[in-house]
Amino acid sequence: MPLFLVRHAKAGKRSKWLEDPANVDDRKRPLDNKGMLQAIALADRLADFTPPQLLSSPYIRCVQTLEPLGATLAISVTSDERLAEDNSFEPILELLEGCPDNSVLCSHGDMIPMVVEALERRGMVITGLRDSRKASVWVLERQNGVIARGHAWPPPTID
Repeated sequence: MPLFLVRHAKAGKRSKWLEDPANVDDRKRPLDNKGMLQAIALADRLADFTPPQLLSSPYIRCVQTLEPLGATLAISVTSDERLAEDNSFEPILELLEGCPDNSVLCSHGDMIPMVVEALERRGMVITGLRDSRKASVWVLERQNGVIARGHAWPPPTID
């Protein structure tokens, strides 16, 4: 059974957000309109897997990426600081080890490639695409409690 590691959907440019003196905390940068549509499309794709838990970086854009899925499944999105930006990848690896099958986790563009590379060093075989664009999803398959295979779904196409 898989685990799903999602990069947050589109949230506009960090530099533009921080230009506004009212926006001093990048943790509060929300999804933009395209990002909201991506989050809805991700919910449609992931709902059939009936994830038992949704874990997210505490950054608003990550939480918002999983909220449509949470609404569909009637479960809450739980914030976890280990999924935040500018962290070490090891806590995310520990988090993945303890997650129930089909769990969905949302993190950032700096963290996901580090996690994937670390899993690869530990023996994970990557099949198919490598993708860490906004709203992409890494599907991580466990075998005997170890993440053995992984591949990425590209971001949903939004017209």
